[in-house]
Amino acid sequence: MATPPVSFYLDENLSPEIIKQLSLLGIDVIRGPLNADDPQHLWRATAMGRVVCTEDKDFLRLAASGVEHAGIIRGRQRVHGIGDWVKYLRLIHAVYAAEELRNTVLYVFAVD
Repeated sequence: MATPPVSFYLDENLSPEIIKQLSLLGIDVIRGPLNADDPQHLWRATAMGRVVCTEDKDFLRLAASGVEHAGIIRGRQRVHGIGDWVKYLRLIHAVYAAEELRNTVLYVFAVD
């Protein structure tokens, strides 16, 4: 039985251009609702089996407190441009199965 691929959930702090580019590559990605608080985003993403992508460090606090999640990827949009996010998420999608990221926090880095 094949394991499900990673799907992503971007919070409102990240550019919708990331969603557009990943979607063009056939990667399952959505944007969470505007004005939801961080626990709501994390709960919703987890219920959907999606890895949260954010630049908000509050998600790290939630993870450290023991809140279960489908995975969190954090980067800083001012440091990591749209291209960095797209390349990194594409790499994560290609390398990991969804279950491997459960309760894991990863950090964006520039991918050449």
